Parts: sequence; C-alpha cells; structure tokens
Amino acid sequence: MPRASVTAENRALAGMFSATAPTVSATSHWTSAHTADPGTTGASENPATGGYTRVQFSVGTPSNGSCSNTATETISTAGTTAITHTGTYDASTGGNYEIGAALASSVTAATITFAAGALSYGAS
Repeated sequence: MPRASVTAENRALAGMFSATAPTVSATSHWTSAHTADPGTTGASENPATGGYTRVQFSVGTPSNGSCSNTATETISTAGTTAITHTGTYDASTGGNYEIGAALASSVTAATITFAAGALSYGAS
C-alpha cells in the first residue's frame, strides 16, 4: 500500500492546525487525555472527574511529517487512572476528534504537565 510523502503529511497537518493554509479545519484545538489508545474516534477519553478538562493549545509549523505544542500544557485528572495517550479535539467539550499519540510511558497523577515540544502529532 502506498504511503503519503512527508510533503503530503505536512500539507494535511497544515490543513488541520494552521490558521493560514491550505484549508483550515479548525482554528482552536484542545489536548485530551486517554486511558487507552483513542484509535480514530477519540475513545477512552479520561472521565470528567478530578477536575479533568481538555486544555487549549497551539502548535508550530508542520515539519518532517509532524508538529508539536508550542507552550507548556497542564492537564488535571483524578490521579487514579493511568493516562497512556493524548489526543486533540476542535472543541473544549464534544467536538470532533482529530489525532492522537501514545505517551512514552503511562502517567498516573492528578496533574500531568507537558513541556513545549513534548506533544508531537504526525500523520503516519
């Protein structure tokens, strides 16, 4: 099966995250926390307990098939269930699931902080 080139991946990511080109699908994005692989639907989002809410974020310009958060993000959870993945949505509640990624290792904490550049999303 053919695989999209880095150029095609960058264009797809620019369409999802960029406010300029080629086509904006949403201008604001929120990081979500997941207790298992969110797949293509955003499944297993952390339940709304312990003050959990999605966190609004910005990403840099896509390069080499991925893009990353540009500022520190802090997510509050109940601290009782391991978070294994993050995802992105186009709304603070409800909305459309966009893309997800596995954490390098699971985290069970009431506060999870991601440094700028720590969350990387790619199309492959």
